Amino acid sequence: MLRLATRVLPGGINMRQPSTLLTFVRHQHTRYPTSQLNGPPGTPAHRQYFNRLDSTPISPWHDIPLVDSANSPSAPLYNMVCEIPRWTNAKLEIDTSTPFNPIKQDVKNGRLRFVPNIFPYKGYIWNYGALPQTFEDPEHCDPDTGCVGDSDPLDVVEVGQEVCEQGSVHRVKVLGLVALIDGGETDWKIFAIRADDPMAHRLNDIGDLESNMPGLVDATVDWFTKYKVPDGKPLNAWAFGGKPKDAAYAHRVIASTHEAWKRLVHSDPTISAGGYALTNASVESSKHYLTPSDASDAFKKLIDRSPGQMCPDPPPHPSASASSPVAAVVPQSAPSKWFYMRGDKVTNSD
Repeated sequence: MLRLATRVLPGGINMRQPSTLLTFVRHQHTRYPTSQLNGPPGTPAHRQYFNRLDSTPISPWHDIPLVDSANSPSAPLYNMVCEIPRWTNAKLEIDTSTPFNPIKQDVKNGRLRFVPNIFPYKGYIWNYGALPQTFEDPEHCDPDTGCVGDSDPLDVVEVGQEVCEQGSVHRVKVLGLVALIDGGETDWKIFAIRADDPMAHRLNDIGDLESNMPGLVDATVDWFTKYKVPDGKPLNAWAFGGKPKDAAYAHRVIASTHEAWKRLVHSDPTISAGGYALTNASVESSKHYLTPSDASDAFKKLIDRSPGQMCPDPPPHPSASASSPVAAVVPQSAPSKWFYMRGDKVTNSD
């Protein structure tokens, strides 16, 4: 469940103005409320920012700890930021290039991106998210895959029974991984399950996942292999022949990408850091660190200049009025078509 409220920020910024709508969202099960800026999900300008409970703006990439504070040495748990709820199609992601790294929907050629429905799947078949404080270094060639990293935080496919909310943060147990090769880059996919899922006590490694949820690992590989084909792309390739690695291997990959993130967040701000936004409110040893007060000031400035600079708004709904900014923003719907495939070909398309 969510609790929504329109919010007026300190400093006299009225968030009810049609051009700058900020909705405050508190997830009941998370320590990190979020703020939705410039319209609801499904609109080009939508951004979902993260806050601490004291309202200090934070980055979900840099300020949410990788290792959960309630960690047990015998069963290490990590924090996962849910970007995409299961069964949905919008390609949402943490924006690594914008200060405070909000979640946004990817845009390509001026259009919002949605993944297709490929038989027998509907949208994303797991809760899809990222491990904070990790970085797949594009300058590092992994000795096992022979490819460099893809410049993003580690991806997580969460296999528990509940559908998570966009922007929610969960403690997860890591079970293993597979290694997608996308455009010559290593794109690890971490299998995990929420620590509070009823099945979590039975799943400790990749073999347990196959025993208790037979076919899910193969379906995951199948999904990632095919999901770009309806858009005219070739089948995706895999390291290790698409076979999964166990939890111990996954923990090593997580540790390695955490070290890569440390190097990145401590990089010299006077030197180009590849376009990554490294502003943070928790890594005090980083030259990109902001005090809570400075972070709040920086966020207010970001809001001041955000309308019209992030993305153009979609056309207003015919029934919308100037006094009703929420009604004026019309979310774009995911495609409803279902694609059937044989090999690398779509069989029900002209």
